[in-house]
Amino acid sequence: MQTTVAVFFGGKSNEHEISIITGVYAANLLRGAGYRVLPVFLPREGGMAYADANTVKAFTDGSVKLVPVYLNGSALFSQKKRKKLFAFDCALNCCHGGMGEDGTLSALFRWNGVRSASPETPISALFMDKSFGKIAAKGLAIPVARAVTVREGENAEAAMAAEGLTFPVIVKPVKLGSSIGVRVAHDEKELADALALAFRLDTGALVEEYFRDKRDVNCAAYRKDGRIIASECEEVFTDSAILSFEDKYEKAAKHSELPADLPREISDKIRACTTWIYEAFDGRGVVRADFIVAGGEAYFNELNTVPGSLATYLFGESLTEAKEFLSALVEEALLRGGEEKETVVTGILNSDVFRGGKGSKRRG
Repeated sequence: MQTTVAVFFGGKSNEHEISIITGVYAANLLRGAGYRVLPVFLPREGGMAYADANTVKAFTDGSVKLVPVYLNGSALFSQKKRKKLFAFDCALNCCHGGMGEDGTLSALFRWNGVRSASPETPISALFMDKSFGKIAAKGLAIPVARAVTVREGENAEAAMAAEGLTFPVIVKPVKLGSSIGVRVAHDEKELADALALAFRLDTGALVEEYFRDKRDVNCAAYRKDGRIIASECEEVFTDSAILSFEDKYEKAAKHSELPADLPREISDKIRACTTWIYEAFDGRGVVRADFIVAGGEAYFNELNTVPGSLATYLFGESLTEAKEFLSALVEEALLRGGEEKETVVTGILNSDVFRGGKGSKRRG
């Protein structure tokens, strides 16, 4: 019987458009690999819809046909008629940022008993916040750059001084991705401007040590047949002070090298750290870890649980290899499905202690 995969993309996020690209790309690859695919679009304003389209253009020119649906178990139901439209075997999360990547969507899958080919809620929620991600990496003895987290109304310069940070520094919204809202501050004025931007977009900002001669290196990991596989390291180049949105999405084909030309001990360390994070948090699906290499050291930067293009390009250049990679994610999810443990029923509601008004009053 043909396996059906529901591909979720879009969402209320600054990366909404990128998510559409990833979702359509993944859906078409899975179709080519022989799966039945249900594209599920999450509009910016909320809700979800079955999207009868297989091109990105359909979403830009308005020709996409959207059928509002809701999730009930491993099935899509019509919002209008309240009846089942499609059942599916597995879900794939292609929502970058926002409540797609922060664990909210994966929690919805878990609540409905959906088998997912993507990372689960704990790892997604933790690493969505860059400051929490640094704490987690430190706990695994993985080097991170010095940084402080600043909330609105707090004294950023005092926090920097306490950590021994001096200008220049990088200022990042703590929960955004794709380098949106990231700025380099060389003095107090630029720091204030960078924080003002970050607070327009997010509830907090990470003020981080800046390395002038840094190298931006990525590594991804996924699980196949129960074994964790780490990609080769990729170096992404930029002509500016930071790796910008344009560098990541508009210039990627011209400004990256795979495998990266790194000393073997550095590339081995990055791959080992990526694998260790994946293993420590019982990873599922694919994640991409971003590192900064400077001064002969590799510093963990952040973890993406819904990486751009689902990091297919890190595991092969051809469409055939991309199909095989996504197929492996789906098949692993199907193998690991049905892992819910027994739920204990205590029977305490039937106890004499809680019978009648007096019992409730006594315990209230």
